[in-house]
Amino acid sequence: MKLSQQQKAYIAGFLDGDGSIYVQLKPNTSYRYKFQIAPMIVFYQSQKENSNLCWLQKTINRGYLRKRNDGIVEYIIGDTNSITELAQNLLPYLRLKQKQAKLLLEVIKRKKNLKTAEEFLALARKIDEFQIINYSKKRKQNSIMVEKILKQKRLLAP
Repeated sequence: MKLSQQQKAYIAGFLDGDGSIYVQLKPNTSYRYKFQIAPMIVFYQSQKENSNLCWLQKTINRGYLRKRNDGIVEYIIGDTNSITELAQNLLPYLRLKQKQAKLLLEVIKRKKNLKTAEEFLALARKIDEFQIINYSKKRKQNSIMVEKILKQKRLLAP
């Protein structure tokens, strides 16, 4: 990802204002610990201003655009390597979302080295921090749910 300092600063400002950095815990029985860890960097704009997101996508050269039913377009970057590279590039320029970017990078790093259900649960608790720093009210899957499922599946001692 080749970005000039000016592009990094502009994209960081865009993300600070009209973006989101988060990690979801998605139930998925095909995964070892029954949850998928899904990091995301998302930019939002009205469909009327879609050209801004098209420019971002062309500049970053990662991710995809998705039109929502409410008139909003999302530019979503969801693969770990692209997220890591973008977050590292933008980190020095972020102001409002610097905590989220640091937490995102920590989660991605810890995710690569998971060996036990206990470590997975500890990571789920770390992911819960996004709920606080992002003021999230709709988060349904959290470490409490992960712990319950891990115990039910006998992956974690009761």
